[in-house]
Amino acid sequence: MNTLLNKKKEPIDKLAAASAGGRSLGAEALRRMLRSPVAITGGVITLVFVLLAIFAPLLAPKDPQTRYLQDQVQLGRGIIPGAQPGFPLGVDDFGRDFLSRLLVGAQQTLLVGVLATLIGVLLGVIIGGLAGAFGGWVDTVLMRLVDVLLSFPSLLLAVSIAALFAKPSQWTVILAVSIIGVPVFARLLRGSMLAQREADHVLAATSLGVKRTTIVFRHMLPNSLGPVIVQATLTLATAILEAAALSFLGLGDPDPTRAEWGLMLGNASRQFLDIRPELAYYPAIAIIVVALGFTLLGESLREALDPKNRR
Repeated sequence: MNTLLNKKKEPIDKLAAASAGGRSLGAEALRRMLRSPVAITGGVITLVFVLLAIFAPLLAPKDPQTRYLQDQVQLGRGIIPGAQPGFPLGVDDFGRDFLSRLLVGAQQTLLVGVLATLIGVLLGVIIGGLAGAFGGWVDTVLMRLVDVLLSFPSLLLAVSIAALFAKPSQWTVILAVSIIGVPVFARLLRGSMLAQREADHVLAATSLGVKRTTIVFRHMLPNSLGPVIVQATLTLATAILEAAALSFLGLGDPDPTRAEWGLMLGNASRQFLDIRPELAYYPAIAIIVVALGFTLLGESLREALDPKNRR
């Protein structure tokens, strides 16, 4: 009798174990990313960059605006002091501590990248959401506008937008870079929402008489944001590079007192590359490493959320 009861319990125990071992999509993606060396590398780089940006004013050994060694700078004779006691990376053309400016520049670079990405995501979600929810002529008109933006190379479009402003500033860079990402996010969300329109749960809600706005905001939109979030991670790396490119071309913030990696790279490359190339090397290396970190993290997140890669 006991043997018979034990045999009946076995399937139930196996089902309970399988249910306990089941993971949500987010938990499964996190587990796979923690087992990926690429994801860990990208995450470490990104985390270090974010922490440096947040605590940069506390970590900077000196005031980034004080001209400590201005009397030793002789641009006419091609002299900009390099590394020395108290100044591990030397000073810039104004005699300011370059290490402190590099640390504080991380904060400005993160600010530009995050704001540009958020604005691009917001506008893209609005356009893609309207196109995917209403369809018809709304979809046609909005997607043709998106096609026009996609027909331009990204850097050329950013340069054109930045050149429209009479006075370049940090905000002109943010707006120019954010508009580049709008068509990408709009296309992604529209495609995801069109796929959701034919899903069983959406058809069931429609047949039950649920309002269209409720279906869009409670069912279609939340289930369509996954690809947009992954793309935002990748776009953040691109935004940092494009903001640096605009500053390098002289379309960024002209304020020489502002510490921002793209601006520092542009000024050093145009004026002091033959005098002290390190002034261009350090911000360039920082931009490359940070962009690599966000790219690795974004690609790992995309692969972790891809159903085809689940095991």
